[in-house]
Amino acid sequence: MARKSFSEPGTEDPITFAVTERDKSTLQMVREALADGRTMLAYQPVIGSITGEPAFYEGLIRIADDTGRIIPASQFMEVVETQDLGREIDCAALRCGLGALGRTPGLRLSINMSARSIGYPKWMQILKRHLGRDDTIGERVILEISERSAMLVPELVKTFMTDLQDRGITFALDDFGAGQTSFRHLKEFYFDVLKIDGSFVRNCDVDSDNQCILHALISIGQQFDMFTVAGAVETGAEAQFLVESGVDCMQGYYYGAPEIRPDWLPPAHRDGLRGTG
Repeated sequence: MARKSFSEPGTEDPITFAVTERDKSTLQMVREALADGRTMLAYQPVIGSITGEPAFYEGLIRIADDTGRIIPASQFMEVVETQDLGREIDCAALRCGLGALGRTPGLRLSINMSARSIGYPKWMQILKRHLGRDDTIGERVILEISERSAMLVPELVKTFMTDLQDRGITFALDDFGAGQTSFRHLKEFYFDVLKIDGSFVRNCDVDSDNQCILHALISIGQQFDMFTVAGAVETGAEAQFLVESGVDCMQGYYYGAPEIRPDWLPPAHRDGLRGTG
């Protein structure tokens, strides 16, 4: 009997099968974590270049699996981001972040979201509910939208930002330089913060190509009157180059890893696993 070829109808090659099964497992893990409230943020400081102190923190979504193991977003977001689960993850991140802002009056926090969540009723309900509870939250929250996500629906993003500007909300364009933002859209958007993609920061103290790109990206941010943040800073030499290049803030493991229970978080919140607010 002839051996079946993987190209024949009704067959699936082993790699595709393995990826499909892995994705199914990831979706189930995320679905269960959301249902059980096993979501939280890990907080990473964003350091001012001049002050050397945190200008704000970024809240990075995490889930816990059924064994209590903490899972970073990099291990599940790619699988869920185009599905309703992705919108639910954005809702969980927003709920956690706004809850932390409500409990910590001096905190300024950035929260990630996908442009796909714009118009998602549950996400907007969470935002409006927390803004109604505390007038200061709007001025202390930063909503981060990745460049790739923003360019999927640029007109919708612009309308969304216009509608929320009156609430004092700050907007950050994340992973800048890695996507396809046109200068026309950059001019028309209302982003206040430009977060430069970390791939250009790596070895920037010695990599002449990255140095050239960073100077250009920082210059663009300054031209459009945007606050510039360099991500993925891992060494003192990289930090020094960025300071000398005029970047406003830096973020990365050189300054601190994301922490689920930072010292500044209220003890009652720090002691609990669930960060849903």
